[in-house]
Amino acid sequence: MSSLESLAGPSANDWAARTNTEDYVVPRWYAAYTSARHEKSVANQFRCRGVRYFLPLLESLQRWSDRRIRVQLPYFPGYVFVHIAHRDRLLVLQTPGVVRIVGTRTSPTVVPDVQIETLQTALHLGLRVGPHPAAEIGRRVYIRSGPLLGTEGILLRRKGRCRVVVSIQAIMRAFAVEVNEQDIQPAPG
Repeated sequence: MSSLESLAGPSANDWAARTNTEDYVVPRWYAAYTSARHEKSVANQFRCRGVRYFLPLLESLQRWSDRRIRVQLPYFPGYVFVHIAHRDRLLVLQTPGVVRIVGTRTSPTVVPDVQIETLQTALHLGLRVGPHPAAEIGRRVYIRSGPLLGTEGILLRRKGRCRVVVSIQAIMRAFAVEVNEQDIQPAPG
């Protein structure tokens, strides 16, 4: 390669090699960080644009002086999960209300499928699920049976109930799901 080619940047062949890699074309889950209180609006925009997304919502009872109303609030305020190929990230970034995709300066951080699938399954089945502070210390367990088979997390026991706290490292948040004690075992290694 001549010195002139090195100043010009990567060649067309280098670019083609990078754009055909699995990481670039295979859809993965990412976390889109939104403007404050824009999660539902962003999710609606994703729906209109044909972007696969996941916005977990928690029903809450809000009280005002003259009435009470049930509202749906995001489990993780400020975040909407998107399932896109790396090459399609501009479609997400150009959506009104999206600030950025969570990650480093050079690439977005992938959210493991099992974390999203666990939360989706738990919510779909009506299991007791709730936001929880991220837990790093505690007994790591593996769910060996039941609808959440294969999930790993930190065991939490409160008031005679077992919960597994699953951390979503990309956004430094977690959720806790209630499980039967018979369905868990110590995590390997």
